[in-house]
Amino acid sequence: MPSPGRNYVIAGAGIAGMTLALALAKFGATVVVLERSPTIQEFGAGLQISPNARRVLDRLGLGDAIDQVSLEPEALDVYAQGSKHPLASLELGAIMRERFGAPYAVMHRGDLAKLLYKACRCFANIDILFGVRSWDVVSHARGVTVAIDEANGQSRTARADGFIGADGVHSQTRIGVLDGPAAQYRNRIAWRTLVSADSLGGQIAMDRVSVFFGGGFHLVCYPLPHRSQVNLALFMPGAIPPDGVQPQARRPGPKVEALLAAAADNWIAWPMYTVDTSLWHHGNIGIIGDAAHAMVPFQAQGAAMGIEDAATLAPLLMGTESAETALSRYAGIRQPRARRVAALSAENGRIFHMAWPFSLARNVVMRLQGPRAHLKRLAWIYSHDVGDGPAP
Repeated sequence: MPSPGRNYVIAGAGIAGMTLALALAKFGATVVVLERSPTIQEFGAGLQISPNARRVLDRLGLGDAIDQVSLEPEALDVYAQGSKHPLASLELGAIMRERFGAPYAVMHRGDLAKLLYKACRCFANIDILFGVRSWDVVSHARGVTVAIDEANGQSRTARADGFIGADGVHSQTRIGVLDGPAAQYRNRIAWRTLVSADSLGGQIAMDRVSVFFGGGFHLVCYPLPHRSQVNLALFMPGAIPPDGVQPQARRPGPKVEALLAAAADNWIAWPMYTVDTSLWHHGNIGIIGDAAHAMVPFQAQGAAMGIEDAATLAPLLMGTESAETALSRYAGIRQPRARRVAALSAENGRIFHMAWPFSLARNVVMRLQGPRAHLKRLAWIYSHDVGDGPAP
C-alpha cells in the first residue's frame, strides 16, 4: 500500500522533475524541488507529446489544459530532398486516439512547463525553490540530508527519504554525486527557431507536421496555433559553432530554402549531448529523464521518456519499503526501454540524413509502406502504459 507521509527532494524543475513532484504529491508525499533558474524556463521550443506520455499527463489531471495550448496534427508529411510534394503522409489525428487511447499532440515546451508548474502550485505539499545557488546531498541509513544555499543567500538543511536528480543532460546528481559519466557530444547540432505562421507563405500544411529529408540534414516543422507561430528544428552534423554563426543546408530545395529564409538569422544552436550509463542510482539517490538517458531527438521521445520515468518511479517510492529498493526496481524496469528508444532515435538520424543513391531506396520503402505502417512499427512505443499511477 502507498505510504503517505514520506518526503523527497528533487533537483530540477523541468518536465520530468515537475511530473515526478506531481505524481508523488498525489500519493501524499511532501516534495521539495530545487531549481537553479530564477523562474520556470522555456528552454527549447517545440515538443511532441505522444500517446504514451499523454496518458501519464491526463492521469495527472492536465488533459484539458493541454488541449487548450496544443495541436493534434492530422498527419506527418515527409518530403524527399528538393521535392515540392510529400513522398508520404503518415496518419496521426483521430487514428492515434483510436489505436492508442490518447492523442498525439505538438506544443511549445514552455507551455507544458507552465501547466506543470501551475498544477504543482495547487499542492501545499510541493515546494519549488527557485534560484538555488547550490546544493549538496549526503546519503545515510535513514534517508538523505540536503544542504541548500537559497537565492537570498540563506542556507537550509532538509531531511528526506530520498533524493532524485531530474537535473538534465549535464546532471550534477549523475556526475558529482553518483560519480557517473559526463554527457557526450558527437558533432550533432539542433538549430531551433520560431517563426510567425503568416511568414511561411503556404509552404507547409498548417494542420500537420512536416519533415524534410536531405543529404546530411533534416528539418522538422509544425504549427503552434496557440502562439500563432511555427516551430522549426534543423538537425545537422557539426562542431559547436561560435556565437553569431547561422546554419547552411546543402542543396535544400525551394521549399526548405523558403522556410530557412523565413527564419532569417534567428536560429539558436543547441548542441545535442547524449548520456549512456547504467548507473541510475546509488542507495537512496537516483536520476530520471535526461540526467539518466539523454538521447538524440529523432523519434521525438526525450520528454516522453522522462514523463514515463516519473510515472514509474512515483508509485515505487511511495509503495516500496525503502527509496533504495524503489530506485533499484525503477532502474530495472526503465533501462531496457530507454536503451531501445535511444537506439531507434540514433538509427532514425542515419536514415533521415541518407545521401543519394541510398536515399532513393529509403524513399521507395516509405512510399510503398503506406500511411499507417508507422502505427504498427511504433506501437511498442505509443501503446506503452506505465500503469494507473495516482488517481486525478
